[in-house]
Amino acid sequence: MKRLLSLLLVVLLIMGALAGCGQTNQQASENSNQQSKNTQQVAQETTYPRNETVYFGGGLWSPPSNWNPLTPWNAVTGTVGLIYETLFNYDPIKNEFIPWLAEKGEWTSDNTYQIILRDGLTWQDGQALTSDDVKFTFELAKQNPEIYYSPMWQWLQSIDTPDNKTIIFKFSTPNYHEWTYNLYQIPIIPKHIWANKSKDDLLNGANDKAIGSGPYLFDTYSNDRMVYKRNDNWWGIKALNMTPAPKRIVYLMVPSNNVALGMLMKGELDLSNFFLPGIPTLKANYGITTFYDNPPYMIPDNTVFMFINTTKTPLNNVELRRAMAYAINPKVIAEKVYENQVEPANPLGFVPAKSWQEYYDQNVVDKYGYTYNPEKAKSILDAAGFKLGSDGVRTTPDGKKFKLEISVPYGWTDWMEAAKIVADQLKAVGIDAEAKFPDYSKYYEDLTKGTFDLSFNNFGSQVTSTPWTLYNWLFNKVQENGPQNNGNFGRFDVPGLQDLIAKFNQTKLGSPEAKQAAAQLEEIFLKNMPAIPLWYNGLWMQASNAAWENWPTEHDPYAYPVTWGGRWQTGGTMMLTKIKPKASQ
Repeated sequence: MKRLLSLLLVVLLIMGALAGCGQTNQQASENSNQQSKNTQQVAQETTYPRNETVYFGGGLWSPPSNWNPLTPWNAVTGTVGLIYETLFNYDPIKNEFIPWLAEKGEWTSDNTYQIILRDGLTWQDGQALTSDDVKFTFELAKQNPEIYYSPMWQWLQSIDTPDNKTIIFKFSTPNYHEWTYNLYQIPIIPKHIWANKSKDDLLNGANDKAIGSGPYLFDTYSNDRMVYKRNDNWWGIKALNMTPAPKRIVYLMVPSNNVALGMLMKGELDLSNFFLPGIPTLKANYGITTFYDNPPYMIPDNTVFMFINTTKTPLNNVELRRAMAYAINPKVIAEKVYENQVEPANPLGFVPAKSWQEYYDQNVVDKYGYTYNPEKAKSILDAAGFKLGSDGVRTTPDGKKFKLEISVPYGWTDWMEAAKIVADQLKAVGIDAEAKFPDYSKYYEDLTKGTFDLSFNNFGSQVTSTPWTLYNWLFNKVQENGPQNNGNFGRFDVPGLQDLIAKFNQTKLGSPEAKQAAAQLEEIFLKNMPAIPLWYNGLWMQASNAAWENWPTEHDPYAYPVTWGGRWQTGGTMMLTKIKPKASQ
């Protein structure tokens, strides 16, 4: 990549693969295009013992071609989490940081963070993993600003390693929220392998036969699957007292939700991270496990927003935006499109996770929020001068007709149906609207260039350790001369907004100062409605008990059951240490 990428943009690119029925565009390097036909044959033809192998689907959308942890938006799912590891893991259910490569980490002063590594850390080639590897990983981005986490060096001052286990980070401006998020997002890489790579290989190399520190080894792959083999010399077996149960993980490129459904019913897929219909039938007739016993069945994981282009007339009129919020009833979407596998979002779009809810200011929501009320929407429009014509369609305050297009990618069938429902609900209050379904590339181009009216998106709204990620996505700085890649697709801005986001970032997590800054940001959002929260997309999880059992559920929520790219360190790896092969096999 020749342009600067932020850590948030990485998340957006990964999330593009998880929303609706979208697919990623994993780019094969020159080396990976020359992959051996024999290797592919082995992966396709080998039959592994069923009680030693788990089959996953829902996070591989194109043939495996990249295992580079420095380009995680292109990397095969599992590259980070299974092969490469982070200093901490994070449990969204309990809102707990789990020491991983790090034995502990703490702020020793307002601008100094110290990490102590565990004893006995090793790379998969047997060499020791030390503080020098951690320092190298972070400083590599300082030397190569194209690396996605390089913006951290705008506020990270220096890194010292007084011994093989200790790393001391000193900050010019401590961004507490962003830093704690980075602790479980940035994979540590081996200096002895990566220090001699060319710049082109760092940024564009496929990293075939990747060597990390994780519980699984790069084994083999083909056009429709990635195979990982358990690392029986993994440092975590002793240090964490954890041993992954499956000897192999086969991650399948399942071409559609319907195919995934059939495979799950036949026990050919152990865990599906797809949206699948008919959950009650699957549970009753096929013994499928979901996280919750009853609707919504799935953990709310991210929020689908309808972004509003605030630079376009009449959408630059805040009263029109407020009226639309009152006019839309996401409950209809939850029932008709998702069979109640999702829930309507709250007015702020906060997923109901512990890490975010402590910043949810109910007083602000009570004062400035909204609920579905089409009569209220009509009265707001009337008062703002959007007159209703004899044809049932409103005009702008200066008497001009207008029609709004709601854009979602073609093929994302659930979003397409939801967009039709929203269009009908807007029409019911006199706003002429129509759902449009461009192909994904056109959708994304319009979204980032600001050439849309209304557009669904959820790429930066997934649950994290801090709502800073949501604020930074919703209110990302408007780019004067370029695409709006990092969020805030409607290009909303008010004086002091960026300073307020920075202020929140620089407050300590859970502090009164953090909650006060959060309340101010939430007030700005609700007063201006630059986007409308619609529903919580679920962490789609349907698990077969035909070959493996003891999947995480609400009754035993030992892990967040996610296998999507970039998310293994938030529960997927932990899940592998707890599932068990079915005794009857």
